[in-house]
Amino acid sequence: MTLDCTRLSKIGTLALALAMTPGLATALEESVVAVPSGMPVTFYDALWDASAAIKRFRFLAPQIGGATPRSFDEVAADMQHLCDSFALPQLGGAEVIPSLIVISLMAEPVAHGESAPEIRQYFEAYSPRNGVCVWEAF
Repeated sequence: MTLDCTRLSKIGTLALALAMTPGLATALEESVVAVPSGMPVTFYDALWDASAAIKRFRFLAPQIGGATPRSFDEVAADMQHLCDSFALPQLGGAEVIPSLIVISLMAEPVAHGESAPEIRQYFEAYSPRNGVCVWEAF
C-alpha cells in the first residue's frame, strides 16, 4: 500500500484549519434544544405547507425509541415547550404566520411523508395565538 503524502498533508491542513476556526460548530451541536424532560433533542428540519398554512418542525429524539422508549406522556410537555420556545420564535419575522404548527419527535430520521412503522414518532398540533402555542387535538 502506497500513501500519497501530498494528499494526506492537504487533508491534515484542512482539518487543522477547520478545527482552529473560532465559533465553528457542527450542525448537530448548533441544533441541540433543551427540553423539560432533559432528554437529548436536536432540531432536524422545518417544512412549510403553504396550501394548508402548516409549518412543521421536526426533531430527533432517540430516547423515544430503542429498548426502553419514553412514552408519549413523558414527552408531551417537551413538545409544548418546543412549540413555545423554539417554533414560535422562528416565526417572529415571518410574513405569513401558519394557522397550525406541527411538532414531531422521531427516534431516527424519517423522510417527510414516508411511512416508517418501525421508527417511533410522536406528533402534536398547535395553533399560534397571542404569542403562545395552543394545543389542537388531531
